[in-house]
Amino acid sequence: MANEPTLTPRRPYLVRAMHEWMTDNGQTPHVVVDATVDGVVVPRQYVRDGKIVLNVGYSATAGLVMKNDAISFSARFGGVAFDCAVPMHAVVGIYARETGQGMVFADDEPAPEPKGDPPKPGGDEPRRPQLKVVK
Repeated sequence: MANEPTLTPRRPYLVRAMHEWMTDNGQTPHVVVDATVDGVVVPRQYVRDGKIVLNVGYSATAGLVMKNDAISFSARFGGVAFDCAVPMHAVVGIYARETGQGMVFADDEPAPEPKGDPPKPGGDEPRRPQLKVVK
């Protein structure tokens, strides 16, 4: 197992795919964000129970960028422009406002370790995937 390649996280790809699917179908994508995660930059007065829901539709954002490590954009909150930054591992889910259809992410992908830190010695054994048959 020590020679297994490190795969890139699925979450950024799924968020971008769901965003594109919703946009192509005339729906408004919203992301649910865990605002307690380090690096989340959102207007704190809109955070409820540690979470914030952000409209990430093109009509509600300026300069929307969805990279593998983060989502960034500028949006207006109560008429005031605010530059938001959301680490991808802080995205709890994405859904369409009109239908509620979307995706919630399990916490199966740990946050990336900061670059430059040495790897932790021993201890963290990789978890086996949990699969079940769906009929």
